[in-house]
Amino acid sequence: MTVEHWLVYLLAAVGLSLTPGPNGLLSLTNGVRFGLARTVFTALGGICGFLLLVAASLAGMGALLAASETAFSIAKWAGAVYLAYLGIRLFRAPPPNVDEADAGGSVREATARRLFLQGFLVAASNPKALIFFAAFLPQFMVPGIPYWEQFVVLGGTFAVVEFIYELILAGTAQRIAPWIGRHGRLFNRATGAMFVGIGGILAGASRT
Repeated sequence: MTVEHWLVYLLAAVGLSLTPGPNGLLSLTNGVRFGLARTVFTALGGICGFLLLVAASLAGMGALLAASETAFSIAKWAGAVYLAYLGIRLFRAPPPNVDEADAGGSVREATARRLFLQGFLVAASNPKALIFFAAFLPQFMVPGIPYWEQFVVLGGTFAVVEFIYELILAGTAQRIAPWIGRHGRLFNRATGAMFVGIGGILAGASRT
């Protein structure tokens, strides 16, 4: 891949990351609840989930989901149910404590493993993203280049861009923490409803 070709892909990756989605919302929410330092684990989990989708897309899984109604339905309902589960939990959660967020939030809820798994599952359970990657990445693949090299360049570039974007969202969350301290229950219910809504949109999505 030439430098010029890579720069075009980089701009496309930035545009894709800036598109509103559940992982960005999750990083913003966890940034408010647990602080930037712990939300790094959420972002890392999301990156690993996206890298799995990139690898699967390059290996042809995206084409399989696009061709099989049954496979797509199973994948989309699994993703929709998990997003709805997260939304309901957040909707029912007590208002975030801003002072706790600065210190890392609730230790029970904000373990590195739990936050990493959240980010990973939200990213990896989105079949529409898999199909998008399957349609998007081939435009930048170079014939004759080994699979693993293309995965490192394409997947690595997107991973870095998405990681930076999610950390910016988490850092921005700390700026609105005083407002959250006054309207924490409203914030939980609004973001919880958004997760449920995204899950509903995913459940009603078609392959095209």
